[in-house]
Amino acid sequence: MTTTYDPNHPNYFDESDLRQELERVYDACHGCRVCFNLCPSFPTLFDLIDERNGAVHELTPQEQDRVVDECYQCKLCYVKCPYVPPHEWNLDFPRLMMRAHAIRHELPGHSIVERVTDQFLGRTDLLGRLSTAAAPIVNSITGTPGTLARKVMQATVGIHAERLLPPYARVRFSTWFKRRKGRTIVAPVASASIFPTCFVEYMEPQIGKEVVAVYEHNKIACSLPEGTKCCGAPWLHSGDVKEFERSARQNVAALAKEVKAGREIIVAQPTCAYVIKRDYPIYAPGPDADLVAAHTYDAAEFLIEGHRSGTRQLDTDFPGERVESVAYHLACHLQAQNIGFKGRDLMALTGAKITVIDRCSGIDGTWGYRAENYDLARKVARPLVREVTNAKAEAVCGDCHLANTAILQETGITPTNPLGLVARAYGLDTEV
Repeated sequence: MTTTYDPNHPNYFDESDLRQELERVYDACHGCRVCFNLCPSFPTLFDLIDERNGAVHELTPQEQDRVVDECYQCKLCYVKCPYVPPHEWNLDFPRLMMRAHAIRHELPGHSIVERVTDQFLGRTDLLGRLSTAAAPIVNSITGTPGTLARKVMQATVGIHAERLLPPYARVRFSTWFKRRKGRTIVAPVASASIFPTCFVEYMEPQIGKEVVAVYEHNKIACSLPEGTKCCGAPWLHSGDVKEFERSARQNVAALAKEVKAGREIIVAQPTCAYVIKRDYPIYAPGPDADLVAAHTYDAAEFLIEGHRSGTRQLDTDFPGERVESVAYHLACHLQAQNIGFKGRDLMALTGAKITVIDRCSGIDGTWGYRAENYDLARKVARPLVREVTNAKAEAVCGDCHLANTAILQETGITPTNPLGLVARAYGLDTEV
């Protein structure tokens, strides 16, 4: 039995070794149970073990895999579990689940739909380039849940027909950025390289424009890195380690140039920021990966840290449109970064009363889009829907574009990004 989460370890892809490690970790989780209400994996695990009167070793491989399938990589184990590394028990449940997916990916027996779904969800840049070029047509075909076209999509690429999909933009964020007349900043207090995640680049460039507007208003010079691609999270979560490593190496090389040129890396989507900070040093190890990780920030995190330290004081005069109350969805992958609630703190500067909603949206990367997970994902999202509804706030905000889309589907309320709310409070023009 090898306790390892390093994909370069010689036993990492050994299935029999994995089965022993799953048994060890499942036994430890069974003895603790602090995570009983964290995600579907743990109730399923505990029920299976209780049916055997605690005999963890009697779980079949199929039962072990059921627990793996219900883990949607929210990463909240890092926040809740008392035994994560460097504890002597060395329990890293999320990375163990990723190891299981990586081994499964290397084994035969995948259905055609499963393989196609992995490719469809993984090739975000290819899909994004094609879909933005034909955005009106693509959005009309895929934008309405439950249509014949969406049912065909479910049958062919495995995306549930009823899942609301984010529409594609007609103008990509990088295209807008290069065409715009940038603001001349005399004596900037910092320089930021905005990493255009696939969500911002192809689907919601408005988020990117809001980040640029708020940053430039506070005398932070903005630029875009050259030669980056999707962070690779869909490949990693589906178990395709080789494709993920390719993405990681390419992005590390591009982003390291930005850091060495004196720029900080700003990422406006929690999953992508988490991947760069925590996964790149493991899957593309080296000094550059460590350097990039150390200089990568969530958009609100960078602003608040500079403001509190006094190195980059923010303008706290908000003459524009302000809201009195905000229901703020705390994204799982932001919590897992252990950076605090910086989006909340940023919005609070405008004078808004913030209600923090710490509930999962059930999307978590690509898990909630897959047809086989749709019903369970909506069940996971019910507490979030209830708290958003009960908050009765003037605005709903969230950092994660995928989670915001789920909130829209479940409640009919369109959330905004915290930077968007602050930009409007400043009175800035943020229309793309």
